[in-house]
Parts: sequence; C-alpha cells; structure tokens
Amino acid sequence: MRAYERLIKYAKIHTESAMDMGTTPSTACQWDLARLLVDELKELGLENPSVDEHCIVTAWLPAAPGCESVPALGLLAHMDTAPAFSGKNVNPIVHENYDGGDIVLPKEGRVIKAADFPFLAGLKGRTLITADGSTLLGADDKAGVAEIMTLCERILSENLPHGRLCIAFTPDEEIGEGPDHFDVAAFGAKYAYTVDGGAAGSIEYENFNAATAIVDITGVSVHPGAAKDVMENALLLAQEFNALLPPQAIPGKTEGYQGFFHLDRMEGTAAHAWMEYIVRDHDKGEFTVKKALMGRAASQIQAAHPTARVEITVKDSYYNMKERLADCMHLIDNAKKAAEMAGVSPVVEPIRGGTDGARLSYMGLPCPNLGTGGYNFHGPQELACVEEMDRVVDILANIVALYSK
Repeated sequence: MRAYERLIKYAKIHTESAMDMGTTPSTACQWDLARLLVDELKELGLENPSVDEHCIVTAWLPAAPGCESVPALGLLAHMDTAPAFSGKNVNPIVHENYDGGDIVLPKEGRVIKAADFPFLAGLKGRTLITADGSTLLGADDKAGVAEIMTLCERILSENLPHGRLCIAFTPDEEIGEGPDHFDVAAFGAKYAYTVDGGAAGSIEYENFNAATAIVDITGVSVHPGAAKDVMENALLLAQEFNALLPPQAIPGKTEGYQGFFHLDRMEGTAAHAWMEYIVRDHDKGEFTVKKALMGRAASQIQAAHPTARVEITVKDSYYNMKERLADCMHLIDNAKKAAEMAGVSPVVEPIRGGTDGARLSYMGLPCPNLGTGGYNFHGPQELACVEEMDRVVDILANIVALYSK
C-alpha cells in the first residue's frame, strides 16, 4: 500500500485534539486511530505493538541480522489534528495531474489559489490530495503516520537492512502535550526523527523557544452614567496592554528567524478581560527579552490604573532543539544525504513553530524533524502531494540504510 492510500484512510478518522481539557488524550476520538494503528502494526509483524493508558502507540522492529550493534533509531509522528479548524467528517479528494492553477474545492466556496501559494507551481503535473473545503485534511500529521507505516511495510517485505527501529505515534501534539507522558528510556532509541514537516526534503533542527502568557485584567465596573473618575474598563485596559507591544512583532509581519507576540485568544467584558498570547523567538536571549517586555507592560498598566488589577502569568512551553542537537549533527547530515539519494534537494530551514521533537530533545532523545509532503496545515486549504509522500518514504528508507552500516 502506498503512503497516500494510508493517508486517505487515516484522514477520515476524527482525531481533533482540544485545549484545556485536563486529560490525556484531550479527546476520546484519538483512541480510534490509535487502536487501528496497533492492529495494523500487528498485521505487519512488528514487535509488541500496543497503546498505553495515555494513547501513545509504540512498536519495535528488531535489527536485521548483522545490524544488531548499530544504534536504535526512533521514528515518530502524531495522530491528532489541530483544533484551529474542524477535522471531523473529512472527505479527501484526489486531484490527478494537477494543472498548476487554482484548486476549486466543492464546499464552502473555498479555492486554493495559485497566486496565494507560489509553491503550487512546483507541483504541476503531480497528484494532490485535499479535503472538500469544509474541514482540514489532516496531513499534519497523518501523512507522517502513513509514511512511517509504509516504511515498516517496505522494510519487512523487501528485507532491507536495518538496525533496531523504535516506532511511536503520539496524541495531543497540536496542543503542546504530545510528550507529556512519553517514556524515553522505555522507547529505547538513541536518536530519532519526527516526521511532521512540510515539503519532502525539508529538514528542521531549529525551532522557536516558546511560552504562553495569560493576561488577566479586573476592571472597576459601575453604571456608565456615574462612571467619571471611577470606571476602569477592562476591555480598554486590554487594548492599552496590547498597544505597548511592538506592532511589527506579530506573525503576519515576521518570517524566518524573527520572533513575535501572538494574541491568540481574547474575551471579556468591561468588568473583566482575559487574553492569551503565545511568545516565540529562535534566539534564547531575545525570547527572554520578549517575556520581560510583557511583564513591564503589565506593570505599566497596573501603575497607571491602580484601582484595577492586572496580572500576567508566563509559562515556558518548549525550547529551541538546536542546543541539544549540536553534538548530533550526523542526524542532519544523514537526512540530507538520504534526500539526495532519493532525488530530492534537501532544504534545511528553521521551524516557525515546534514539534514533539523539540521537547523530546530536551528529554534526552535528539530528534530533528523531517518533511511529509504536506502543505498549508491547520486549515481548509491544506493539501498533500502523492509523489512527495512516496519520496518521503524513500528518504526514510535511506536514513535507515545509512544507520544500519
């Protein structure tokens, strides 16, 4: 079975995660794909396929004869889809021989416009998979899951040389909780890759340092007719707070290594307002500066409005894995070589986000990220390229071969 066929199968299974649920997995629907994957891993003949109480799927492929002494290599992907857009009732559509133009989706009047996404020009003539416009596709990261499963099938059916392979599929990556209960020691890999990126051949070993900041503002609420010199409107104070942050340091105006403040959620009334920001920067020093700036902004608003209450809570989420991969650059070098062997030009680029691999690297498992052949994640214009998914499987097979020597 080719990887895209597995993606279509997995995409139809609802696995959307959810914020602030206090459970792992955050949604019960993620168990459906987890159990299916365990059954498929058993059918393939891997060692001890299972899903634990936290919905983490694991299995192992023992080393081939003569490869027992090479380091165990891990491959990971996540099962959940982002709560940013609906992942329920996904209807995958296959577009053969893509003509390079706009892709009209049948629902919600949505169009994937070639003018908006220049990368589409490079996919002309290939076969693309989209959803129908009413949901996301879920290639993030069911494409990665499908590619790892297809790799396992190929290794076993073609009797390819390989060291011990450690396979894992995690829940809740999209809400930053994928590795919360991951047992690195029991997994047993010395090195690993997450397969959770974009174009085939992309290699990522630098990611944002990340934090969440909650700003909680309690105003002074009185009748508007008697409000002079008394009322402190919490919504207006929230606006004042946001105005103290650099207006150019937002996602829509930054790229590459540039960090940002992202106001992700805001709610409230004149009496009480609540804001949630995510703070990102590749540079650890600048990351610290950004968090300090938010603290000063809260203090400034509090000082200017002493009868109100302004509280800020900042919590780090993950850090730039580059610091933990400095002594493991063979992971990057071998990934580049593996891409070239597959006829794909490798592209090493920073992640403007994070993966399970970032946290796993700090948990003692060096773990850069590889592309899946998917694009436009987290929305209805998401798509995957069939031929790129095939090349990703080739790249993974080449990595395994390189580490088997």
